[in-house]
Amino acid sequence: MDRNRITFFDTTLRDGEQAPGCAMGVYEKLRMARQLDELGVDVMEAGFPMASEGDFNAVRLIASEISRPVIAGLARASEPDIRRAWAALEAARHPRIHIFLASSDLHLQCKLKITREQALEQAHHAVAYARSFCNDVEFSPEDATRSDINFLCNLVQVAVDAGATTINIPDTVGYSIPEEFAAIIRTVREQVQGIEKTTISVHCHNDLGLAVANTLAALHAGARQVECTVNGIGERAGNASLEEIAMVLSVRQAQLPYQTGINSQRIYPTSCLLSEIIGFTPQPNKAIVGRNAFAHEAGIHQHGVIANPLCYEIMTPESVGVSGNNLVLGKHSGRHALGKRLAELGYKTSGPELDSVYQRFMRLAESKKKIYDQDLLSLVPMAAKEKAAATHATS
Repeated sequence: MDRNRITFFDTTLRDGEQAPGCAMGVYEKLRMARQLDELGVDVMEAGFPMASEGDFNAVRLIASEISRPVIAGLARASEPDIRRAWAALEAARHPRIHIFLASSDLHLQCKLKITREQALEQAHHAVAYARSFCNDVEFSPEDATRSDINFLCNLVQVAVDAGATTINIPDTVGYSIPEEFAAIIRTVREQVQGIEKTTISVHCHNDLGLAVANTLAALHAGARQVECTVNGIGERAGNASLEEIAMVLSVRQAQLPYQTGINSQRIYPTSCLLSEIIGFTPQPNKAIVGRNAFAHEAGIHQHGVIANPLCYEIMTPESVGVSGNNLVLGKHSGRHALGKRLAELGYKTSGPELDSVYQRFMRLAESKKKIYDQDLLSLVPMAAKEKAAATHATS
């Protein structure tokens, strides 16, 4: 096991799809799965086979069609769920059964109505039963970050003893903060015997906006699998964002010296495909894939980007599959950006002429939120238009 290699477990097709409005049909899931395969994810959680006939069929289809990554199916800690998951996964080249069982007293008492002792017995039996079908079994103690730490370690211990190969620590409701989450990972590593033979995974939700930060803290504490979704979709405020984790690891290599299998140039096309399938795009200011991620309107920023994009961009748009940056013309823009766009449209202006056009541009920008190319053309003096037309005619 390479301890510097981070496994990317993508749950867009399972946890991501559970977000309101994000449901996908069987063949939409297959289409997305093919794109995730191109992106380079290591594990693809294709669905929850017991949840519905559609989920079962989607997992079974993806398991038979996608051969490179591990294909995982989710199951509760019960024999019927595990059998159903295996029936969907058995055609997979690399199958994984992913079992979950609550570990917090709140969930045990209010939702499952079982004791801690019963939970320990159920976890051990479920993992052992899953191992009778599949050599790759992941165990997740649901609501781990609100659980008594000693009981959490006991529950993980029985899962490891029963044969779990991956132990996932979920921040199910996005409650944790980075220092606290890292301490949980360290405690599990210290107290659970045999944990070093497994992969420690983390699954962080974004209810407090800390999913990616918690994930990175867990990597520092020894986790080596990250569970995430494209565009950060998922229950409530969403999951840790795949593209954000991947690009943090890429841009900040000196501080996070880990390797991944993610092809970063496929990030933006993957985001766009997901948006097309589910029918809505990320918010404009979404890191990495939002439409403003490489857009600049402020004049000082535009001047810097024109001189050298590194002035205001810590990664190139092309590195994530975006064709280039975007200088947005608005009331905050400066002469450099206006002159550059006019030149792209065929009108080279400078000096007093550019100053005159810029003054007219600023008056227009104060009254109009979006400035289009046709608006800019209306500002250019007739002499410049005639000169551009003549140049075009002789070329």
